[in-house]
Amino acid sequence: MTERSPTIFNLKEKAEHIPTLATWHHEEWSYLNPGGSVEKRIEKMQNYLFDESVPNMFVWVEENHVIGSAGILACDMDTKPEFTPWLASVYVKPDRRNEGIGAALVKKVIQHAKALGHGEIFLFTPSKEDFYKAIGWKTISKEEYRGELVTVMKIGLID
Repeated sequence: MTERSPTIFNLKEKAEHIPTLATWHHEEWSYLNPGGSVEKRIEKMQNYLFDESVPNMFVWVEENHVIGSAGILACDMDTKPEFTPWLASVYVKPDRRNEGIGAALVKKVIQHAKALGHGEIFLFTPSKEDFYKAIGWKTISKEEYRGELVTVMKIGLID
């Protein structure tokens, strides 16, 4: 068996993985984005390729195969425009979950947000509250969003 050499890249450096990521994200979260499609996700992910601090996406790549992603957006929940920035699109392919990849990607986004001078970062999750609590996130509220019960969470970035 060959040894894996994982690296977290900025999606700008690995744009060839956009179609795979868009497919995964659509399969995982399409129920929260009615009327969406893989093609629309691909188009939206092109925004991550500009020289902007936000939005931005980081990908875990091993031997040129994408394994997971995590991004930062100005706003991920249109009912909470006062909260910014947001952790979004945290995804690890199913056969590689529970290896610490998701936590490492989240940490990378947190470091990025902190370097930008943000004091906190937010997220919403329909089903992964325990995962985020285990890595330091705090629950703000539970509410219905786009027909689903979600948990809104935040983490402080100031030491």
